[in-house]
Amino acid sequence: MARKAGVLMLGLMGLSISEAQAGQLIEDFGANADRRWGYVQDGVMGGVSQGVLSFEDDGGTSFARLTGSVSTDNNGGFIQFRANIRNGLPAATTGLRLRVKGNGESYYVFLRTTDMRRPWHSYRTSFETGADWQDVDLDLTAFQSSQSYMPTELDPTKIIGIGIVAYGRDFEADLSVSELYLLGS
Repeated sequence: MARKAGVLMLGLMGLSISEAQAGQLIEDFGANADRRWGYVQDGVMGGVSQGVLSFEDDGGTSFARLTGSVSTDNNGGFIQFRANIRNGLPAATTGLRLRVKGNGESYYVFLRTTDMRRPWHSYRTSFETGADWQDVDLDLTAFQSSQSYMPTELDPTKIIGIGIVAYGRDFEADLSVSELYLLGS
């Protein structure tokens, strides 16, 4: 049975993970995931992309599913689901692991930090999807800043938000994420 979430303002509870250890599961998209994660599309900036975030369960596996049409018309180009992170990530964090499946398209993870001046600024990296569940490891050193004024090194203790994003080109998005882990030493 699908649980749907519409466009949400992100005054959500957020993820509180500063006490987590490296290698620890920090999100399984189970109970109350709709209170931690919200959907946002480029319409907030005049774009015309359309999508839906649903929280689903398949044989005991809970997951978030992002579907829709990404359009670069009218200066648009994204749909995403995101969560606030309270108190940053542990200093020993070196990356993230996502368990994903999708329609063979590339997707992104956007990280926001306390260094951001504008809502659209972030550190970004992409990942590929396939029809079967797979683990994708994203090293923090792979994230690139979207603005030249931002520090080149990403400090995990300053991360205040994470977005999982269909971005940057015209395409049909269909991405599922069932788990999110911290990686580190």
